[in-house]
Amino acid sequence: MSRKIVLSGMQPTGRLHLGNYEGALRNWVSLQDEFDMYCCIVDWHALTSDFDDTAAMKDRIFDMAVDYLASGLDGNKCAVFIQSQVKEHAELHLLFSMIIPIPWLERVPSYKEKSESLGLDSYGFLGYPLLQAADILLYRADLVPVGKDQLPHIELTREVARRFNSLYGEVLPEPQAKLTKFAEVPGTDGRKMSKSYDNVLSLADTPEETAKKISTMFTDPEKLRMGDPGHPEKCPVYALHRIYTHEGTDKIADDCRTGKLGCVADKKHLAQSINEALAPVRQKRAELVSHPDVVWDVLRDGAKRASARAGETMELVRSAMRLKYDS
Repeated sequence: MSRKIVLSGMQPTGRLHLGNYEGALRNWVSLQDEFDMYCCIVDWHALTSDFDDTAAMKDRIFDMAVDYLASGLDGNKCAVFIQSQVKEHAELHLLFSMIIPIPWLERVPSYKEKSESLGLDSYGFLGYPLLQAADILLYRADLVPVGKDQLPHIELTREVARRFNSLYGEVLPEPQAKLTKFAEVPGTDGRKMSKSYDNVLSLADTPEETAKKISTMFTDPEKLRMGDPGHPEKCPVYALHRIYTHEGTDKIADDCRTGKLGCVADKKHLAQSINEALAPVRQKRAELVSHPDVVWDVLRDGAKRASARAGETMELVRSAMRLKYDS
């Protein structure tokens, strides 16, 4: 039996951080031995908000690809590629745009939220979830690893497949969401780690940069000085300990509660744990940065493999829609 197909992707925001690493990358790495993986860098999606700032796109794509590979994605096991290098994404999106009612797109929760918060009102932004559906259905993906917040997008994709199949025959399988429990990674200010908050610990940071950022981290607001009893369940430093410190977290919590452990020493311990965990990633990252041709070769090879699958799908789509005029 052939292996099931998984499609995942991220917008090229440049260097990735621990939130990306724990929230997606480590999961993708664990899936690549079991499934046929297509891991996409979705540069066209990025244009919905960054259409006026494209000069750095190539560098951001490169940095993201480096972090993909340094984190353990293997170009021999999965296709790592750039969305715009597989033109069938655009073709399928265009065909879908002819058959999908506008209200389907307007009801996607993220559309109203982001259109109001970011002031985006372009046709491309409205069609963002439809392009996402095309990304998934182009590979006839069986599974899409997502968190609960992305479930509306997967349901829309399933509705698009049903709509297409009802018009033209059974061509596109309905993908299933592969719900994954993502680690909640707090940033240095205690909020969710995000570049928009400028609170990230990047995979590319040096050990010294990591230690410096962690030294400024928010902690338990009720623990003001050494000796004060703390509440580790409220502390973002302890939340990161639970991910990266593999031994002694119970003692850390106990010492915090009794006031034995001060925040300065606690942060130094956390910095050591994170730096030890990221050492192999950073070593691999340095190797890749010093050999950029290797990275671009992986992306070119991934695009060829993705194009082969995408081409098969579009042959089925064009045939079903009676759009093959040369035969």
